[in-house]
Amino acid sequence: MLKNVTLTNIYTAKSFQVVVDTDDDAKAVLGSGKAPNETAVVHDIVGLDEAIHRLTGKKPSNDEMASLFAGLARCLERNISTIKSLELMASRLKTPRYRGAVAEISQHILNGDKLSDCFAMHPDLFSDDVVALLKAGEESGQIHEIFRQIAHAKRKSQRVLKKLKAGLIYPAIVLFLAVVVTIVMSFTLVPAISKLYGAMNAKLPVPTIIMMKFSDILLQQPYLAAIPIVGLMVFFKYAGRLYRIPRVQIALTRMPTVGNIIRKSAAMVSFRCLAMLLQANVRIVVALEIAAKSSNHVEFENFFLSVRDHVHDGLSLPESFLMESHRLGPDGRTTAAVVQMAGETGGINEMLDEIALDYEEDLDLIAGQIDKILEPIMLVIMGLIVGFLVYAIYGPIFNLSKVILPKKAGGAVPVARPVGS
Repeated sequence: MLKNVTLTNIYTAKSFQVVVDTDDDAKAVLGSGKAPNETAVVHDIVGLDEAIHRLTGKKPSNDEMASLFAGLARCLERNISTIKSLELMASRLKTPRYRGAVAEISQHILNGDKLSDCFAMHPDLFSDDVVALLKAGEESGQIHEIFRQIAHAKRKSQRVLKKLKAGLIYPAIVLFLAVVVTIVMSFTLVPAISKLYGAMNAKLPVPTIIMMKFSDILLQQPYLAAIPIVGLMVFFKYAGRLYRIPRVQIALTRMPTVGNIIRKSAAMVSFRCLAMLLQANVRIVVALEIAAKSSNHVEFENFFLSVRDHVHDGLSLPESFLMESHRLGPDGRTTAAVVQMAGETGGINEMLDEIALDYEEDLDLIAGQIDKILEPIMLVIMGLIVGFLVYAIYGPIFNLSKVILPKKAGGAVPVARPVGS
């Protein structure tokens, strides 16, 4: 349930509102980050208002998670209690979901629950790798260091992924404009040429017939014009859910350029997660299982689970990597060789972190040039769309001569004679 907390400064009488996603008024006040010089009034947000808030409100992000853990690490290093640290961080959070989660975590810690168990109650915000790291931090007594490692890893990964997403804005705009131009032409230009070509009974090419039928459908049912635009908007909004489908992941991985980016992104996230887990002394089998989930890619998930099975059967980690290196694509052999060297020299955690750093540097380079990398693909797509439209509109013109100047039975074309001859 969403709750609207109105905070009023007792000295200036200025008020501002904070939305918290929780089921209790006391938790809502705690999640709002209420200061000692403020009063709080809580109101429930229900019905249509709640639906609108959830639809249009700011969604949780890894940046906010990184900010939360970095702040907690800073507070714990200065011997501030966990409860007080969470209360201080509540005022820095930006989304209702995180505010409510922090308030509930504080409440459960007050009730005597373990910190890792409290975070595990919110799987939509804190994944298995984060919870496993927190458990390892509790056992080692270095929870503040684990907080700092999580924040550092999330920020490094997000920095690269945000660059990649920013580079995809240009192709998305081009694709959107291509759809809009096609729809506008179907309403304006195509009906006019349809009347012209229809009056002449000229034989029309297939692209022209397709455009004319598409235009007729839109003219008879104009609301259908919104379907492609809405479809694109829904696609970009729910692309993450669509990406989770294994077949979609495999198909994208096989694509040139795009597949390389996806593979390197999955490798960067999963290898960094594995390095952190092993450094925190999490059991290898458990660490591999968590790394498989963190990769968010079916092929890398199968890779880590296969390595886990080999380790469970008694093989060493380098041997297991070597046996399954073919699942990592072109970089698999190199990665297995690095892990094998780490097995001989020691320092497997550092080597895995180096692998993640190499992938991060590659992605950083690609992110800086992604517009140039995708430019040939966009040129091909735009060329096909423009070529189709041009041929559909102007192609019949080449057949008009047969209608305007029909041939005689003998095959000769009549020639105009001078007047008076």
